[in-house]
Amino acid sequence: MAVDQDQLFAPPGEAWQQVSHKLVDLRRLVLLITVTLVAAVAGVVLGLIFGLAGVLPVVGAALIALVWGLWLIPRNWRAWGYAERLDDLLVTHGVMYRRLTVVPYGRMQFVDVASGPLERRYGLATVQLHTASPATDAKIPGLPAAEAARLRDRLSALGEAQAAGL
Repeated sequence: MAVDQDQLFAPPGEAWQQVSHKLVDLRRLVLLITVTLVAAVAGVVLGLIFGLAGVLPVVGAALIALVWGLWLIPRNWRAWGYAERLDDLLVTHGVMYRRLTVVPYGRMQFVDVASGPLERRYGLATVQLHTASPATDAKIPGLPAAEAARLRDRLSALGEAQAAGL
């Protein structure tokens, strides 16, 4: 029996949740800032060494990186998803290399919520689950702050209940 590739990384019948679309805007901003800064520094250095002939390739490379990144960011956003099941949490992500992580609630040691300055500006947070094995750790970026808090509390309660054998 052949397994459908989509079912392998996103089993059907689950209530899959997607991360916030604000993550696309945040990542576009980070891409724009990064490409601009790198291109400016490289352009100045190569411009001082080679003159205008050194600046033009930098501008071309920056434009290619920008277009490629702007195309890839929405695809990456669509690939993120999570589903809460009775005994475990499913997290899937990846465009080229897809990954499905199954984290049993009883194996969770702690749940970490992080939000950097730009994430806070967009009202987003990242929830990271830690287990005894780093291979089964999972993170979910781009969650609205309220959803991150709800998920943190729910996962912590389920983890304690499973660890206690209830």
